[in-house]
Amino acid sequence: LSAILGRDLRGNTLACDCKIKWLVEWLESTNTTVPAVFCSSPGQFEGQRIRDLALSDFQCITTDFVVHQVLPFQSVSAEPFTYASDLYVALAQPGASSCAILKWDYVERKLRDFDRIPAHSAVHCKPIVAQDQLYVVVAQLFGGSYIYRWDTAVDKFIKIQDIDSQKTRKPNDIEAFQIEGDWYFVIADSSKAGSTSLYRLNQNGFYSHQALHAWHRDTDVEYVENDGKPRLIISSSSQAPVIYQWNRGQKQFTPQGEVGEMLDVQMVKHFKVKRDQFLCLSRYIGDSKVVRWEGQRFIELQTLPSRGSMVMQPFSVGQRQYLALGSDFSFTHVYLWEEEKQKFVKFQELSVQAPRAFRYVPAADVQLLLAPSFKANTLVYRHVVVDLSL
Repeated sequence: LSAILGRDLRGNTLACDCKIKWLVEWLESTNTTVPAVFCSSPGQFEGQRIRDLALSDFQCITTDFVVHQVLPFQSVSAEPFTYASDLYVALAQPGASSCAILKWDYVERKLRDFDRIPAHSAVHCKPIVAQDQLYVVVAQLFGGSYIYRWDTAVDKFIKIQDIDSQKTRKPNDIEAFQIEGDWYFVIADSSKAGSTSLYRLNQNGFYSHQALHAWHRDTDVEYVENDGKPRLIISSSSQAPVIYQWNRGQKQFTPQGEVGEMLDVQMVKHFKVKRDQFLCLSRYIGDSKVVRWEGQRFIELQTLPSRGSMVMQPFSVGQRQYLALGSDFSFTHVYLWEEEKQKFVKFQELSVQAPRAFRYVPAADVQLLLAPSFKANTLVYRHVVVDLSL
């Protein structure tokens, strides 16, 4: 043992970190007589004999986000979807005047070009797979917004309808969801004269179902189901985020209140830990917030500095709950949720210029995080598990 450990054993003390986990494991399985070796650090082990340590004392598994693929274009939204058993991603590329559809190559483990939908000022390309049909809602800043459908007879996207340009003047975000078997999408409008609008799918296409929130410069919309009740939360640059609840009798959303007194929220996203529901509210000028649903209202849990933030995206990989907080002025901060503290702690920095979204994509045995950038290449990160004891 002395020969293996070399000089470290001469003082009969060792730093009891992950690098000696193998030694603890060996000591548990050997009958060899070994001189007493004590821990010099860290604090909780100081003075203890190494032979008395348990393998469970060592927390040696950590994770990391590493660049997996660089997509050589700027983009502002990323939407993964599965269609006909294949994995795709739709990316809005205003600079390239298109919605790019990429397909996951399971052999090469890369995203590859699949198709493009023309969209000269695309801000969001939302795929919806409903009743075995693939639709893509294309939201544009100028020239109107459209809905395309994948036509299997000719293997290409066909434009099937326009979206009312009087209601949707400056679209910002699209969410799609099912309620009681029916498909809907809601498109947030950020103009003073437009209206955030709800559309419903019938046999022939999507039709206007409800005007939700007019003239409020809406920045983002999130669909949440808690307590078995479908809700929409709409953030706005002119008022606090508004909560709408689904009325089953009327088959419409009705206003239910606001989230705190937070103005100028850029993005609202939700996540769930066990039975608790949380919201992440990103702000460009003020601090961003994490709030928890307390039955009738949201209670503030945590404040995160976020100057220049346009995106704050929670996502989970296995048992780990993360939060990516982007900025136009500094690094992206990835946080990790600590259940005991009921808050996020700083985990890692990512170098993404002007991020506009973060989307988690589980691709078979590879876990990806897509980071569309408004000013630089779109980055694809891979989530890796690292054993520090090896």
